[in-house]
This record gives sequence, structure tokens and C-alpha cells, in this order.
Amino acid sequence: MICDTLGRPLRFLLAPSQSHDILAAPALLEGFTCQAVLADRAYDTNALRSLVADVGAEAVIPSTRSRSTLIPHDRIIYRCRNRIERCFNRLKHFRRFATRYDRRATHFLAFIHLAAAMIWMT
Repeated sequence: MICDTLGRPLRFLLAPSQSHDILAAPALLEGFTCQAVLADRAYDTNALRSLVADVGAEAVIPSTRSRSTLIPHDRIIYRCRNRIERCFNRLKHFRRFATRYDRRATHFLAFIHLAAAMIWMT
């Protein structure tokens, strides 16, 4: 999911539960313009960093501890990363989203769009 600076959802993508979220990140960023991409250490790959640079944004992603040369990031901007967590928290207030009653992905995605619209209205 992508959210704006106010923590409102902008884009969604459902991925298989067994895959890592970083595999869906390029599809989410495709055709999207922004100033910075904030992500946690799990998203620290050279491929994602180059994709963010191609978009024309700053990658605010802390380096993993296994990197031989650490890539610096702006700690002040990184503090705003909690807004995506807040966005997920708002979505989890909808019981149907939190417990995932819908068996089909299309139904679940449709409810996510409905819940996102309700978040935008508040």
C-alpha cells in the first residue's frame, strides 16, 4: 500500500501471502510521482533504490546491517514512516478487513477500496 503524507491510502496491491512485500513494491511505484519513498530495512535493495531514483524521488530507507557500506538516510524524514502504520491501523478498525472474511481477492480488494474511501471522507 502507498499512502500520502497525511496517512491516507492512495494505492493498493494484493500479493500472495507467501511472497515478500518487496516483490510488489515496483508495481506499486510504477507511474507514481513523489518526492520521497519511505520504507523500513526490509526494502533495502539496490534494485528498489534505483527504481526510486528513476521515479525522481529520494529513497529514505535505512541500510540493512549486512551491507558492507551503509547508505545514509535522512532520519528526520524517516520518522514520518509511522504514517503508513497508522493507515494500516485505521483500516484494521474495519472488522471485515482485519479478519479477512472475504475468500476471494476481488471481494477483499473491493472492500479495501470502500474502507479507503471512508477514511478519505473523515
